[in-house]
Amino acid sequence: MHRSLILRLKACTTASITALITTVFLTFSIAQSDEAQIIDAKIKAASGENMFRIDVTIKHADEGWDHYANQWDILDSKGKLLGSRVLHHPHENEQPFTRSLSLKIPAHVTTLTIVAHDSVHKDNPVTMELAVPGRS
Repeated sequence: MHRSLILRLKACTTASITALITTVFLTFSIAQSDEAQIIDAKIKAASGENMFRIDVTIKHADEGWDHYANQWDILDSKGKLLGSRVLHHPHENEQPFTRSLSLKIPAHVTTLTIVAHDSVHKDNPVTMELAVPGRS
């Protein structure tokens, strides 16, 4: 099976490979344009043992109550939900926007994954990772 795939790839012209890559890229870009996107994220220690403040900047073409960025989640490296920041209303006239969450992060967690969410597409598969300060 792998050999036949290699032979088919060798038979492809540079133009057809370029067209395929362009199509995949454009399809991915168009799909991502409607989903809530994480533009930036920062983390810093807060007062209290294992407490941190996480600031996340989201961009989304909010269209009112029927389609808006409505949440972002913080997961550990194993996918366990550590916390969520619910966004209670559309931000049509405030794009991109930043919201914060104070969170107790277990001492063994060194990396966080942030997942943006909107009311139509749910979780965006494109996530962002953050290293927890002072942990390796």
